[in-house]
Amino acid sequence: MKTEVYSWRLSSELKSELEREARLRKASVSSVLDVAIRNWLKKSAVSDDEDEEQRRLHEVAAKSLGALAGRNPRRSETARKLVRQRLGRRYAR
Repeated sequence: MKTEVYSWRLSSELKSELEREARLRKASVSSVLDVAIRNWLKKSAVSDDEDEEQRRLHEVAAKSLGALAGRNPRRSETARKLVRQRLGRRYAR
């Protein structure tokens, strides 16, 4: 059951062609649009090759994540304190 509404502007030429096509098919403009949109979505869907490429890129990028090293292994636990100390020194009166 169709419950959603979507509207957009189109040229009068395109509207006339759409209505003509609907008359030739003996269908409503809505059903012609429905078929056209479904066909377009099928054609423009991401292919399996593109999905595989995205997975490969994510794997390569994941190797770089979290690779930063420092001298203090507990730095993330004390970040708030360190930031406040630095700001205090910078803006001390």
